Amino acid sequence: MTEHPEQRTPARWPPHLRPGALRWMRSSTHYDETVAFYRDLVGLPVIDSFVGSYSEDGTIFGLPDVGTQLEVVRAHATVHRPDRFDQLVFYLPDADAMMAATAPLPDHGLAPDPAPHPYWEANGAVAYLDPDGRAIVYAPWIFGRDPDPADRSL
Repeated sequence: MTEHPEQRTPARWPPHLRPGALRWMRSSTHYDETVAFYRDLVGLPVIDSFVGSYSEDGTIFGLPDVGTQLEVVRAHATVHRPDRFDQLVFYLPDADAMMAATAPLPDHGLAPDPAPHPYWEANGAVAYLDPDGRAIVYAPWIFGRDPDPADRSL
């Protein structure tokens, strides 16, 4: 069972670490399709892109703005097997927001992952796979603010 947010000790950011922005990167063996997926279907804003920069091609997305970023870089290797925990999770205010966020995906021939992690399934979330096979999860609650839906009846 998950602790409820009011039972947790508030996290404290280390005073010596004050980043102005956070970014994480992932390589993509299906770069063009992956960029189009996140840009056109998920709707993430592109805040920058580059070609041939230090021998790399990439696209940087804002999540939702420049303060938090996802960078997708063209992979040099042809084989990549994402780990089942290589996920991008959007915690949304409720089921209506989750439905609105996922509405464009089936219209483009995408279906939810039939076997998401049991945690997501138990909590009413839905997952889709990007062109590289990584999960993008849409959850109908805000983690850290709301109790997990599976815990609400306890």
